Amino acid sequence: MTLLISVFAAVVSTVIWYKHLPKNDMMLGVLCWMYWGASIMWLVDAIFEFVELKAEYFSPEPKDMLNDSFLGLSVVALGLVIWVIALLIKDPKGVIREALFKKKA
Repeated sequence: MTLLISVFAAVVSTVIWYKHLPKNDMMLGVLCWMYWGASIMWLVDAIFEFVELKAEYFSPEPKDMLNDSFLGLSVVALGLVIWVIALLIKDPKGVIREALFKKKA
């Protein structure tokens, strides 16, 4: 489930990034790379787990699937948090800079 959730997040973020490619003012490329990196990590994990478990890999317990789902959603949420922090630090539209240095009348 972790692999499925992270690949889904990677594909969705890549489509959104590609749609807004010419301007790229929201740093969506960072989000894409994080999710694709997580997807590759989970793919390697799945390969090693399959080598270890063989056919049992394809019949997980419901409890394990629920735990993997929570882990996958946590990875997606953590990726979003990191992306928002990077966006706030970079401030590509200058909104935060303008709000901080705005002269009060």
